Amino acid sequence: MIAPRRFVILGGGTAGWIAAHLLKRAFADSAVTLVESPEIGTIGVGEGSTPTLKRFFELIGADEGEWMPRCGATYKAGIRFDGWSPAAPWPGYRHPFTTQVDVHTEDAFVLNCRNRRLGYDVPTLPDRFLLNGVLSARGLTPVAPPSFPFKIEYGYHFDAGLLGAYLRDLAVARGVAHRQGRVAGAERAANGDIAALAIEGDERIEGDFFVDCSGFASLLIEQTLGVPFVPYADNLFNDAAVVLATPMTGVPPVETVATAMSNGWRWSIPLEHRFGNGYVYSSAFQSPDAAEAELRRALSVGDDLPARHLKFRVGQAARAWERNCLAVGLSQGFIEPLEATALHLVLGTVEQFIRHFGDGGGTDRHRDAFNAVVDERMAGVRDYIVAHYKLNTRTDTEYWRANAANMALSEPLLHLLDRWFRRGDMTEELARQGRRSHFGRLSWHCLLAGYGAFPPVSQPRRRDVDFHDDRGVEAFLHGCSLNFAPPAVGSIRAAQDGKLDNR
Repeated sequence: MIAPRRFVILGGGTAGWIAAHLLKRAFADSAVTLVESPEIGTIGVGEGSTPTLKRFFELIGADEGEWMPRCGATYKAGIRFDGWSPAAPWPGYRHPFTTQVDVHTEDAFVLNCRNRRLGYDVPTLPDRFLLNGVLSARGLTPVAPPSFPFKIEYGYHFDAGLLGAYLRDLAVARGVAHRQGRVAGAERAANGDIAALAIEGDERIEGDFFVDCSGFASLLIEQTLGVPFVPYADNLFNDAAVVLATPMTGVPPVETVATAMSNGWRWSIPLEHRFGNGYVYSSAFQSPDAAEAELRRALSVGDDLPARHLKFRVGQAARAWERNCLAVGLSQGFIEPLEATALHLVLGTVEQFIRHFGDGGGTDRHRDAFNAVVDERMAGVRDYIVAHYKLNTRTDTEYWRANAANMALSEPLLHLLDRWFRRGDMTEELARQGRRSHFGRLSWHCLLAGYGAFPPVSQPRRRDVDFHDDRGVEAFLHGCSLNFAPPAVGSIRAAQDGKLDNR
């Protein structure tokens, strides 16, 4: 049994309050205190998640009908990628979140991709094989009625500031202490551990274990404990973004859109009452002014809408758990927002810590094992993001040509790409590499097939090699989609309760 402890979290926002909820739930007899400065805001004008966030809300018992309207949230069935691979036979593709329904169509997709790699002309667009791809294309909310016999996974779009405030209020109501104040620094104990946070005004907040959610400042893990930062600059070139919001027109879509730009890409995230837009780019290839001008042209907006410029570093702390401190969120590391993995990594890191800390009896006995797991998973996410750039077929700017020519690739990524282009078994290779990230064989097939990463058609047309047609995938998914309805502003609670008209 773990003795009661004092956990102190530095920094609020979504990452800090998620950590507070999970720690308080896991160690109910421990004191959890979150300290944040009232002057520090959140980054971005809209954020998206993977289905991991849905699982978190189910875990803490937060009802969609309550939190989604408070946070301007909408449903997210997946991501659409436009313009990343002009060599593909389509202008864009979708990476849908997978559901239980997909167990009936997954093999058809994988087999068609294998046959396409063998030179056969068969359908391989991911949208046509996975239910959330069909729902996204038709603008249908991925919330199933009670009569639908399969579990549907989905993510969310939300206002990060409002979500942080909601999680704060809920955490405080459940016993988490909330302290506001400017942190001047951290005090070290004689053994090198962190002993307390020093608050301006001669206040001290002591603790037994500290969680660093101070963002890119990395006040505890890096500045206080001296853990080095490991950059990913050789793998991922983007280091800046310009963001602005535009009004919502019509019904919010159920997907994030990632559109390739001249020196990066831009996101479009539909909240209930506005779009969050941002252009992620490399400052080595484009100036902030040029990036902002390009974003405004793409959105057809003038200078009357304010824009914010952000700088970030891509990489991670060499060790997420050092002495009596855990780094979570941006202080742990940042992999650009292409696949909306930020909160997925937050949840994974805190849950892994709780498991290893608990198994070690509240000691650092399993710290090295924990660090190895989270480092491996971070690398797995990085490799999947890197593949989006390496495999691009754009040639219009030096930025895209440099990404395609980049050979700073990890051995696991090289093995995966080699297996694909040598027409090998991707499932076998992923199994050999273990659980490096949450991107499994369907995700890799969506990416590689979506980019059209196939040899030229070289075999005569044969119906017996097209499993999309042979297994009636189109008719099956169309029948499933009849159980889902279009989204409507203000209908979050109705969607959750299955009260929308099924069309």
